[in-house]
Amino acid sequence: MQPIKQLARVLATLSNERQALFTLADLRSALPTHRPGALRAVIMRAERDGLLMRVCRGLYLYPVVGSNDGLLLYHAAARLRASVFNYISLESALSDAGVISQIPINHVTLMSSGRTTTLSCGAFGSIEFVHTKKRPNELADQLIYDARCHLWRAPVELALRDMKAVRRDLDLVQWDAVDDAL
Repeated sequence: MQPIKQLARVLATLSNERQALFTLADLRSALPTHRPGALRAVIMRAERDGLLMRVCRGLYLYPVVGSNDGLLLYHAAARLRASVFNYISLESALSDAGVISQIPINHVTLMSSGRTTTLSCGAFGSIEFVHTKKRPNELADQLIYDARCHLWRAPVELALRDMKAVRRDLDLVQWDAVDDAL
C-alpha cells in the first residue's frame, strides 16, 4: 500500500472529535518502516494534499474531524506539553472570566512547569507558556479541570496572583468585574 494511503487509513481510524491532533511521534508510529527523510516526504505530501495541516513544529491537525470549536490552541498546548504541569492563566483566564477589557484573539496564555516560550502556530495563532515554580500539589485545591480545553484552569484570584508574580501589565483589569467574579 502507498505510504500516503496507509497514513490516511491510520488517521481515519485513530481520529475522532476529541483526537484530531497528531505529533510527529504519532505519525512516525503510523509509518514505522519509514526512515526520517522518507517520513518527512510523506508528511509534506499529506500537507500539500490537504490530508494534514501543520499547526506548529511537530504537531499536525487532521482536518477531516479537526477542531472547529475555537479551542484548537488549547488542545495543541495540552498535546505539546503533556509531560509537564500546565494550566490556563494570565490574560486567557481573566478574559474568559470577563475581567479584562480586551479579548486576546488567537493567543492563549498558560502557566507551565516547563520553560517560558511563545510558540507560533501560523494562521491558528500563538501559545505562550510562562514558567512557574509552583507544583501541582500546591495548586490542586485551586485549579478547575476544563474538559473542553483538556487543561486545568486558574480561577480569577489565582490568575491575578500569577499576573503579579510574572510582572504582567494589570492596566486592562476591570477591578469592579474582579469583585463580582470573586
